[in-house]
Amino acid sequence: MNSKPAAKNLKLSPGDRVEISLPPPVSDKAEAEDIPLDIIFEDSDIIIVNKPVGMVVHPAAGNPDGTLVNALLAHCGDSLSGIGGVFRPGIVHRIDKDTSGLIAVAKNDFSHLSLSAQLKDHSMRRTYRAIAVGGFREDSGTVDAPIGRNPNDRKKMAVIRDPEKQARNAVTHFEVCERLMGFTCVRCRLETGRTHQIRVHLAYIGHPLMGDLVYGGGHSAFEKAHHITHQILHAEYLTLRHPRTGEEMTFYAPLPDYFTGILDSLRKKYVQG
Repeated sequence: MNSKPAAKNLKLSPGDRVEISLPPPVSDKAEAEDIPLDIIFEDSDIIIVNKPVGMVVHPAAGNPDGTLVNALLAHCGDSLSGIGGVFRPGIVHRIDKDTSGLIAVAKNDFSHLSLSAQLKDHSMRRTYRAIAVGGFREDSGTVDAPIGRNPNDRKKMAVIRDPEKQARNAVTHFEVCERLMGFTCVRCRLETGRTHQIRVHLAYIGHPLMGDLVYGGGHSAFEKAHHITHQILHAEYLTLRHPRTGEEMTFYAPLPDYFTGILDSLRKKYVQG
C-alpha cells in the first residue's frame, strides 16, 4: 500500500492507494500432458493402465498436474467419459499415489456406468499383492470391519465399530504367499473398495504394510536401511465384464522392480538368518 507492503490488520485512511497482485489464472479443467503410459489393454470402450508408484490418479489440491488423468488426456483426447467431471474424466475407481498397478478407465459414459455398476455389485474383482509387517498365524483369512474417517485425524481412515459414527462395511480376503524374516508377502482380494482399505484392515489385525508410515509401518531396521517410506502394495489382477460385449476379462500386471527387489533382499536375509 502506498508503494510499500501493507502491514497485517492495517486500517485504510482516505487517499490511501492500494495495489493487489493476483496469482495467474488456474485452468478450470485438467490439461493434457505427454506422459508415458503402460497400457495393458485398450479398445473403443475401456483402457486398462498399469499405474506406476508415485503417480496420482487425478488432479487435486497439491497435485495439479503430472497425474494419470493428464497422461490419459494426451493419449485419448476427448475419448474419455465425462461422468467424473473435468478433473476426473474416465476415472471409475482409484488407487493411492504410492500404490502401483491396474486401474480401469472408461472411454465413454456407457462404459463408465457399466464399470461403476460392477464396482457397486462387487462383480469387478481386484486382487493386490502386499508385503506386511510380522508373521501371520493363519495361511488365509478375512477381515470384515467397517471403515470410516478417523475421528482424531481426518486425513486418515480407521476401523470404526461405533454405530453412531459414519462408517461403511468393508471386507478384505487375504492369503499368505511367502513368509519372510519379519515380514509376510500376502495377496489381498477386495470385496468392497473403501479408501485405504487394505492398508487399514491389515494394520487393524496387527500387520501394517511395509513402509506405510501413515498406518504403522516403516519402523523396522530393514525398512530404514532400505529407505522404504511408502506402502508396498501393488494392484496385480483386475477382473471385469466388458461393458459392450459382456465378456469376462482378467488383466494382470507383474510385480514392479521396486517390489521384486525388496522380496529378493528379504529372501537373502531369510537365508542368511
